[in-house]
Amino acid sequence: MRYLGLTLLLMSALADAAQVPQVQRPTAQLPTAAEPRADDRILVVAPHPDDETLCCAGYIRRALAAGAAVGVVWMTAGDGFEVDALLVEHHLRLKGRGMQRLGQTRVTEAFAAAQLLGIVQGQRWMLGYPDRGLSALLSTNLDQPYTSAYTRTAQISYPQALSSGAAFTGRNLTHDLQKVIEDFAPTRVLVSAPEDLHPDHAAAGRLVRQVLEARGKPWELWYYVIHAKHWPQPRGLHRDVELVPPPLVAGRHWQVFNLTAAEQDAKLEALGAHQTQTEVMKGFLESFVRRNELFAF
Repeated sequence: MRYLGLTLLLMSALADAAQVPQVQRPTAQLPTAAEPRADDRILVVAPHPDDETLCCAGYIRRALAAGAAVGVVWMTAGDGFEVDALLVEHHLRLKGRGMQRLGQTRVTEAFAAAQLLGIVQGQRWMLGYPDRGLSALLSTNLDQPYTSAYTRTAQISYPQALSSGAAFTGRNLTHDLQKVIEDFAPTRVLVSAPEDLHPDHAAAGRLVRQVLEARGKPWELWYYVIHAKHWPQPRGLHRDVELVPPPLVAGRHWQVFNLTAAEQDAKLEALGAHQTQTEVMKGFLESFVRRNELFAF
């Protein structure tokens, strides 16, 4: 069964590269996103390492160039992707310590990508909660510790994490996110949309909105999407192609942020730091290096 599960995962990753036609809404019909200003404080919330680069690397670079402060917080270390672990570990006994080693590798990659984008060390936060477990933390495991099916741990095991050693509970996750937001005091928060098809991404969007509403400032929130069916198209590196809103999130108010060639270069370089991911799904990841980025509210 283990071999079968890995085979299915690999087949899924390969199928993701298929070219599937989609109905596109030209970005010419969309308003342009507001330019970041020197007095802005931009916080990017990434469910996993690499999401910060896929969604927002161009915007991050423009914000830093304008003199804005930029921070990034990763909710998980991305330690639940078995195809990744297979490449890192070179064998099929992946559960437990093998997945934890994958997580540590991805933490290192995340910090390297952030460094390339120009995000200073004091404005990077790894939370380290369980990959593919965020939905459970916000429902059945608010107070009862959750045990990861991948790392087989029930607490944060990464020394770089904000609360290393803390139990996997929704209360702890919420507390850590609240602390980051209170300490950084963002003027704008970018997070995955609740409609995103990855359950961790959907949960992240719901939780961030909940925390911001509790602070009385939900209008600071911009959404992005990474996982939508057969999106974006075409797969691969097509720098002259525009990124269009996925039909999945048609009800949102989308805005377009056009990138310069230098910002595309920086995005591609940062993406290369996520080596474990690019080895598995390079075509999908490079699909986000386009003429623009998209944000919704």
